[in-house]
Amino acid sequence: MSTKKTEIKAEGFTTRATLKNAVVVGPPAAGAFRERPSKPTTFRKLYERGEFPIALSHDTKGNRIAWKVDIETMDYHHYLPLFFDGLCETAHPYEFFARQGIHDMLDHGGSKILPVIPQLIIPIKNALNTRNNQVMCTTMKVLQHLVASGEKVGEALVPYFRQILPVFNLFKNKNKNLGDGIDYSQRKRENIGELIQETLQMFERYGGEDAFINIKYMVPTYESCIKN
Repeated sequence: MSTKKTEIKAEGFTTRATLKNAVVVGPPAAGAFRERPSKPTTFRKLYERGEFPIALSHDTKGNRIAWKVDIETMDYHHYLPLFFDGLCETAHPYEFFARQGIHDMLDHGGSKILPVIPQLIIPIKNALNTRNNQVMCTTMKVLQHLVASGEKVGEALVPYFRQILPVFNLFKNKNKNLGDGIDYSQRKRENIGELIQETLQMFERYGGEDAFINIKYMVPTYESCIKN
């Protein structure tokens, strides 16, 4: 409880009024780290309609995608953005198919990947903006694979840093501190703070001469992994 003074202005003069027992309420929580549920993805809708040439296969190493066509013959402009749209998914089998489908297509895409970069930015941004730890970690690993997937791909991402790096700056210090305990998230590579640092370093390595200054503009505390 506190006493709060307010000013009342009327007809050219000011009078002060004291409100006894007034409760001063602080600003509302910004909720910057709060998860933001995503809407049903186009990827899920099309998968349920059977419009992807994929099936689930089991072997001694676990689950994998059985492709019904040669990946290298696929239309990357059509399919790759749809798989990236599925990054927001957290439920099985959608999350698995989207994540593994992206990695498979990046492994076999070669020169087909670079022209599709502008179509991938909105799905990437949407995934990061969920603030969901699982989704963000998956997206960081995909981004690391993406920048190394083909010539000039890393440089093509630099103009879009202003769209995708604000969330990096927000979560960059989200490292779990368990003292002497074992952080199992590190074993599984699900420590978002470390993944962000790894991804920024890859952005710098593969992004060309303008990468560092553009990273530094959006993430002021980032230190070069090349110059240092």
